[in-house]
Amino acid sequence: MTAPIIGTAAGVPFTALPPVGGGVAPLVVSWHMLDAPRSDGAFAAALPMNGLAAWRVHLGMPMCGARMVDGRVDAVVALAREDPLLAYLAPFVRQASAEFPAALAEIRERFPVGDGPIGVLGGSLGGAVALRVLVESPVAVFAGAVVNAAIRMRSVVDLFPGPYPYDAESEAVVEGLDFVARAGDIGVPLLIVSGERDHSALRADAVELARALGDRAELLSVPGLAHPLADEPGIEPAPQLPVARAVDAGLTAWFGRHLPKVE
Repeated sequence: MTAPIIGTAAGVPFTALPPVGGGVAPLVVSWHMLDAPRSDGAFAAALPMNGLAAWRVHLGMPMCGARMVDGRVDAVVALAREDPLLAYLAPFVRQASAEFPAALAEIRERFPVGDGPIGVLGGSLGGAVALRVLVESPVAVFAGAVVNAAIRMRSVVDLFPGPYPYDAESEAVVEGLDFVARAGDIGVPLLIVSGERDHSALRADAVELARALGDRAELLSVPGLAHPLADEPGIEPAPQLPVARAVDAGLTAWFGRHLPKVE
């Protein structure tokens, strides 16, 4: 197996996995979870999609992996305690989305992926980034997939202790990050992976998004899968867990069915 390629693109850390034999192939870009696996390298190890004839480039989320403050997660935890929505969840999604176009441009320059449509993948909060790319980015996408995703940000906020003090600003933020409400803007095939042991609200949101998308979506329910895809601490690459292997197989098959040709 070819070793991962570690680098940065427009300041964004990445772990790239080439297709077998290397060479020209389509591109799938991912954004990892903030639960384990919580870095691009750890996400690549959990969901490598090694059987896929594509370049898989796993991007690092803000303040994670190589961008952790002092090599620790304490700064992220502090933001979540300050304000889980306006200091943590929404800014991370906005920053990762804003960084994407420049990072993609450098990835296209560095790897033989062509300039055609790409695949996008996101886990948990990274799923909100992938969904935001699908509804707002001009980048052409051939297919998307999300795993235990933050489909409705209000549901994620509800996972934090205590009632959240919504006001006009925060209401507007969660409405903008409600991808069931924005399902009409998703125009490509989407695989929605939901662990049978994930948070009940996130599972309900996955079902609602699949229903809203109709024949544009496929819902894959994974027995035994809780929210994380890896064991703690989930920062360094680790052996793939059996539940992650089941997700990996589903993703490999899904993207494999939709891969475009690269000229």
